[in-house]
Formats: sequence, structure tokens, C-alpha cells
Amino acid sequence: MRVLLTGASEGIGGATCQLLARQCADSGRKLRIVMTASGGKPAPQALLDDLHALGAETLFLTGDLAQTETCRDISVRTVEFCGELDLFVSNAGGVAPGRLADIGVETWDRQFDLNVRATFLLAQALYPALKESAGSIIAVASMSGMQAHMGQGAYSPAKAALISLCRNLAQEWAADGIRVNSVSPGMVRTPLTERAYADTETAAAREALVPLGRIGTPEDIAEIICFLGSSASSYVTGQNILADGGLCDSLLGRIPGIPKRQ
Repeated sequence: MRVLLTGASEGIGGATCQLLARQCADSGRKLRIVMTASGGKPAPQALLDDLHALGAETLFLTGDLAQTETCRDISVRTVEFCGELDLFVSNAGGVAPGRLADIGVETWDRQFDLNVRATFLLAQALYPALKESAGSIIAVASMSGMQAHMGQGAYSPAKAALISLCRNLAQEWAADGIRVNSVSPGMVRTPLTERAYADTETAAAREALVPLGRIGTPEDIAEIICFLGSSASSYVTGQNILADGGLCDSLLGRIPGIPKRQ
């Protein structure tokens, strides 16, 4: 299996890499995976060691995906390393909270460059390799892209655009056998969000909002990504899977005065 996964960290990206490696090892397939990160932190050596122990071949690249040349370089090196491509997981992204009345155009542009344009540029450059193998693209969006999310600045509009991009790519590339889907996580506890859960009261208050009664894990999202990238979802394209434990759909049930469920 030949894969490019951006945003390969200890969170959703790392969990997805590990699950792909375990699935390939269990089925006797060889995993060849290109992993990218911003370069702001040291390479995730523990993750790389785990993948190598499972028999995976890895290429770890760094760079700012908000830059056009970085996307082009990564796409070229991915094809050199993998040849054809079975799966492109666009997981890299970033958040810049703020009021829309206050944020500058530079912040707006960077959010769209990182959360939307990078996926477009990489998908476009990898199109021939994906077409050759009838591959799949999965982008990690957000529940913030499915409804208004005050205080998130350009992040919410950018993730909404990412979901729309995936739906359009799915339609344009379906005839080439390329499937394109997205996953929208709700609240997920990762190293990036750990600060919010370090306070026990905040963590408990967040859990209380979720109908399933818990905060999501990176492994929860990795399972969905791997499903969408497998033959088990061969008839699924242009879809966005919301994985929020029921949070978003519970809003109307919280309106005061509505009879409670018995």
C-alpha cells in the first residue's frame, strides 16, 4: 500500500499511520508511506520506530504546506518514493482563533492556504498517480466546517471550503476511479488540544456536552480514515463523515422548555 499522509504527528495523523501499518502487517501487505510535518518540532522518532517495527518503509518530509513550492516538492518526492499512490490523507491543518471583525487578511489567507489550498495543490499534482492506481483521497475537516463556530476566525470557513472541495473533486474524478471523502472530527483529545483538558472541570464540562459521554480519541478518527481508504468503502465518494459523538445534532434538544426524553 502506497500512502501520503500530511500532518504526521502524535495526534490523528500518527494514529492513522500506526493503524495503516498494523492493518498492512496483519494482511501481509507492504506499507510504503510518505509522512509530512511542518518541521516546527523534531521528527516523531517513536512513531517512525513503531512503523519500521511493523515492516513499513517510510519517508519523512518537512515543510510549510501553505507554500506552493513545498506542496510541489512533496508531490514530486512522493511519486519518486511510492510510484503509484493508493491513498492520500490530507490531515495537516491549523487553527488561528479570533473574531472575524478583528483578524487580518494575512491570517485569513494563511488559514485557507493551509487548510484548503494545500489539499488542492497536492491532489492536483498527485492526480496521475492516483488515477493509475484508482486511489483514494481523504481530507480531515472539522465539525467547525459544518456550521457556524464563533471565535474561530477563518478556520470554520476554511474547513467548510475543504468539505466542498472534496465533494467537487469526487465528482470530477469519479470517472477515473478516484474516490474523495472527508472526515469532520468533533472534540478530540490530542497533544494539540491537551491544554483544554488539563483542567478537570473544563474536561468534565466538555464531556457533558457529548451525547456519547466522552471526548474523541485520535484512534476514533483513524478508524474512519482507514475505512474510507479501504475496499470496504469502495462505493463511497463525495461524503463527509461527522465524528462528534452526537454533539452537533444535540443542539436543538437543549432548548429550554422542550419536553425531555423519557
